[in-house]
Amino acid sequence: MYAIDFDNTNNRHLGKMLQLQAQHNGDTEFLITDEQRISFADAEQLANRLASGFAAQGIERGDRVVFFMANLPEMVLMALALNKLGAIWIPICTDYKGEWLADTIKRSRGKMLITDSEHIDKLAQVIDQLDPQGYVVLDPKNTTTIIPNAVAYNDLLAEHPYQPDYDSMDYGDTCAILWTSGTTGRSKGVMQSHNCWVRCILLGQSLQHKTRTGDIAYCALPLYNSGAWLTCVIRALAQGIGVVIEKKFSVNNFMARIKHFNATQTFAVGAMGVFLMNQPERDDDADNPLREAGIVPMAPDMWPKFEKRFGLEILTVGIGMSECLLMLNQMHSDVKVPVYSLGFAVPDVEIMLCDDEGNEVPAGEAGEICVKPLAPHILLNGYFDDEVATANAYRGEWFLTGDMARKDPENGAHYFVDRKKDVVRFAGRNISTLEVESVANRHPAIEQVAAFGIASELLDSEDELKLNIVLAQGQTLSAEEVCQFLNDNAPHYFVPRYIDFVDALPYTPTNKVEKYKLRQQGISEQTWDLKTSSYQVSK
Repeated sequence: MYAIDFDNTNNRHLGKMLQLQAQHNGDTEFLITDEQRISFADAEQLANRLASGFAAQGIERGDRVVFFMANLPEMVLMALALNKLGAIWIPICTDYKGEWLADTIKRSRGKMLITDSEHIDKLAQVIDQLDPQGYVVLDPKNTTTIIPNAVAYNDLLAEHPYQPDYDSMDYGDTCAILWTSGTTGRSKGVMQSHNCWVRCILLGQSLQHKTRTGDIAYCALPLYNSGAWLTCVIRALAQGIGVVIEKKFSVNNFMARIKHFNATQTFAVGAMGVFLMNQPERDDDADNPLREAGIVPMAPDMWPKFEKRFGLEILTVGIGMSECLLMLNQMHSDVKVPVYSLGFAVPDVEIMLCDDEGNEVPAGEAGEICVKPLAPHILLNGYFDDEVATANAYRGEWFLTGDMARKDPENGAHYFVDRKKDVVRFAGRNISTLEVESVANRHPAIEQVAAFGIASELLDSEDELKLNIVLAQGQTLSAEEVCQFLNDNAPHYFVPRYIDFVDALPYTPTNKVEKYKLRQQGISEQTWDLKTSSYQVSK
């Protein structure tokens, strides 16, 4: 391990960070797969050779290069190479296809597009709609008919490594554009600076992890998502440890792969944690090298069960988003709060919970998390090519996150409520769909559940609560039994108006339920309706 001096803001540059690790920690393995083990020294040499190759293809400072490819070490190396030139990398979700794929690539306005043989067929379907000046294919065998003038990845590896001029670059420069997941609508391109990543690691990741020499982070999140870079790849770069680049998350093989690589740290989104807990228990579940896991979000009652079953420590939570990678956590206060609390504002931002008019809500009430940066380059550099969306994201100095939280009146700690668009407004109450789901998930017959709002027929400003439920294999359950369980274990207003039993829920590639799709589906003739049933809610 090598501790980079981040007090020197010149070192808060992803390319410079690799250079420093190569100089002081060169023999440590950085990028790890079944086929490759690339040390920091090797990564630095490869990235500089790639930078020369990109420059020879006409890529200059400020240019954008699009990645549409699988999780591979080559993506990390090319991203760092582009940053050494002052260029910008833009990863695209590999589940996109057709018009959605074409639209996202076109909106990225990349000078070059990079793909691999695994995804070239999807690209072939839309290539006539695209107009980048150049293409790179990692493994170009049998692809020349699709992209005749494509450059092979190996051809980018110039003989003479590039010599970056870091003194001409700034830690506030945009280094990447990450497209939002689109769970609530059309994706937006978040322009992230080098410092966006670094300050989050300094104020969060490096304090949460008890990192030791020889640690290895296991990354099974997709590299088109901010979470993968922040929690695993760039953190490993900053802390001088190795990171496993796994192509995909596999619930069946997750622990076997952890053991295979002797990984000691990992990060997963909440659904992945649920999937792992739903796997049949094994006698050797706790016999694995993992010491630490970040799983966000995780239901409070599942926390100790997960730790005991897998013999590890779950890291305390916080909250961030692509636009502001860290806002709240528990690392900067001595106040003891529950492990699932979001905690308190990190030192370089101010937090206020507001209503729709921008007024601060009283402690104990739900309000939108609004963020005011107290230092430069904390928030996004704007939404790419979208001045309207950028302007709408702010109210004066305050950035509007779209996340809802409550502040504890006694100690000031924050607790997550829901996404603002997912909160159900019913009978004058803001009902957290996550809280409803956490209760419903306790029923042994329920495998997965999504709670969301259906527009009220009577009042435009309110919603009716609906549940879409996936039952555990071999289980049966009636809508009335669901309602009784909720009525017995939660406030009466958690009992839904509508229930549908479904075979599956729609998930984004990052394992978040696409609730906007569920809202669009609405109700059907098969939907159970409380008002036409005989069930009586007890208040």
